Amino acid sequence: MRTRSSRPPPLKLHLDTKMPAHSPIASHFRIRLTTQVRRILPAYIVLILLFFFFANSDYFTAPIRAAHKYKRELKYQKPLQQSSPLIPRKIWQTWKTSPLAFEQRDSDAAKTWPAKNPSYRYEVLTDENAFQYVEWHYGVHGFNRPDIIDLYRTLNITIIKADLLRYLIMYAEGGVYADIDVECLRPVNRFIPERYNEHEVDMIIGVEVDEPAFANHPILGSKCQSFCQWTFAAKPQLPVMMRLIDNIQDWLHNLSRQKGVPISQLEPDFNEVISGTGPSAFTQAVLEQMTAQNHRKPVTWDLFHNLAESKLLNGILVLNVEAFAAGQGHSDSGNHDSRAALVKHHYHASGWPTLHPRQNHPMYGEVEKCNWKPDCVAEWDKNVAEWETLPKDEQDKRLASKPPIAS
Repeated sequence: MRTRSSRPPPLKLHLDTKMPAHSPIASHFRIRLTTQVRRILPAYIVLILLFFFFANSDYFTAPIRAAHKYKRELKYQKPLQQSSPLIPRKIWQTWKTSPLAFEQRDSDAAKTWPAKNPSYRYEVLTDENAFQYVEWHYGVHGFNRPDIIDLYRTLNITIIKADLLRYLIMYAEGGVYADIDVECLRPVNRFIPERYNEHEVDMIIGVEVDEPAFANHPILGSKCQSFCQWTFAAKPQLPVMMRLIDNIQDWLHNLSRQKGVPISQLEPDFNEVISGTGPSAFTQAVLEQMTAQNHRKPVTWDLFHNLAESKLLNGILVLNVEAFAAGQGHSDSGNHDSRAALVKHHYHASGWPTLHPRQNHPMYGEVEKCNWKPDCVAEWDKNVAEWETLPKDEQDKRLASKPPIAS
């Protein structure tokens, strides 16, 4: 005879059963939950670190940067809101000190600008007041670009700050810019030939280097086709100037990432300065803007090679090499006695290459000393190529017998 079990019936749990917080089952779940969190927490930390790593990686941020650049490109192509019908009657220079403390050679060159252009306002920004100028015009009172203010404040490279400052001035107020060692030979009203309508000229630039035959040279190639930026003129708020400023920002941030140091610790060489903020950077921005304003039809240096007379393209007036860069001994630049020569660059303030040296071969020196003479460059290239084939002891022997450089 089968008897009924005395065991209680199985416990049935329902989803809507409310469990007391102090029950053994709740405690068990809390313990299990805490254990699981401890197990997966390291994985979450790794995922977060990976996220920040990839967020700062050039590879993963490339689409974001490309989209930002595309938006900027659209901005550059917008029709210019003319804040000034003419290039302002204002001459700008920048230097370490105010005109009252100029050395004689700086004073002699600087005085020629107000002397030959008495109806123009004349102003010199100095190392002491330049930041205040940038902070005012690019702060909340002006264009509200704190990124530009921070960049200018961060920079410790004198030549980079000098290059950037001239572009910031010309975007903010326009006028005529000239380096402190540039002498004015002809009045500024001669900068625009009579055949042009002054209202249609937004910017005036001149050819500096026109040596495209060296385009493939490993050292000279990046510098062989350029417009001059030691003297130029512009209306305020031109898209080309902001394009150039934005390009410089991008270049500095990219160089900082490549070299693994903050922008404040960068030490660029000569070629990097020329390509980053100097004539090559200036030329790149101008050609890019010309292309943007030319219905996207590419504008290349071919249009300005062997330029005999000035050329006006979408508001940008390009003068031949003799206008701003006469007397260089290359690029068929002529001399300062001609009627076409408008300024004379004395180069006495151009000591910055000593801090940012050119590529200097231990035996044959700098190829730039050839001053773009084809035979000299070919000889330098030949000597350097032969040098690479020599054994180390032969190289040392030749270096030991090399005559000392005259001081």
